[in-house]
Amino acid sequence: MKGYAARDVARLLGLSLPQLRAFARSGFLDPDRGPRGEYRFSFPDLVLLRAAKGLVAARVPARRVRRALLKLRQQLPAGRPLSAVRIIAEGDNVVVRDGTAAWNPESGQLQLDFTVADLATKAAPLARQAAQAARDAEEELGADEWYDLGFDLEAVDVQEARDAYRRALELDPHHADAHVNLGRLLHEAGDPAQAVSHYLLALAQRAKDATAYYNLGIALEDMRRRSDAVKAYEQAIAADPALADAHFNLARLYEQAGKRAAALRCLSRYRILAARQAT
Repeated sequence: MKGYAARDVARLLGLSLPQLRAFARSGFLDPDRGPRGEYRFSFPDLVLLRAAKGLVAARVPARRVRRALLKLRQQLPAGRPLSAVRIIAEGDNVVVRDGTAAWNPESGQLQLDFTVADLATKAAPLARQAAQAARDAEEELGADEWYDLGFDLEAVDVQEARDAYRRALELDPHHADAHVNLGRLLHEAGDPAQAVSHYLLALAQRAKDATAYYNLGIALEDMRRRSDAVKAYEQAIAADPALADAHFNLARLYEQAGKRAAALRCLSRYRILAARQAT
């Protein structure tokens, strides 16, 4: 069965079922439905629900909660792991940071501060149950279902996630998203060459995938193929000019190559985009 059941999610997050259903209907979530019409939640849904609970507990008005969580949903990283993410809020502004970012909470407006890794630890037993259920019903699952399971498993069991993505690709060798995510997990496991092969397979299916190009650039850098990495970052920016991290990495490589003017242009663009994302 795809996703987490409502009763399990409510118990995990300390919500009542009516609260959970109200959040599901509020517009900042898009949960799947089971065969009887019941809600089935993904791991990113759990992140948003955990944030919603914190904001409501801080007595933020419902209209502002919805607005903040719609913005948070847009900020959750695509094609990158959620487990290193920290979610904070000052006033009505909900912000996603990675685990290394510095943050000063002394404004006195702190309402929300949690790491996704803590939530993943609590959700791990449910995710492993879902993985076992998927294996038991293997013949009934398609490539998209295995991909969704892999995405949910990433934060709690990387090996299980890699296996789920591989099963998705066995069923559909052209599944671009599974190639991107499996490539990233292989890179994180110390195999950038295999990661590159998966990114290229993804790009063969979806030629303007900014995330695939960006991840390709990182893998190529780790293989010391800097000129190829530059091309990958340039393609990532061509596909998505608002991809701030690609501008930053490209600025660094331009600087190393002695192209100071180009490096300054990229760094300036990065600062503009980063400032927009923080507001």
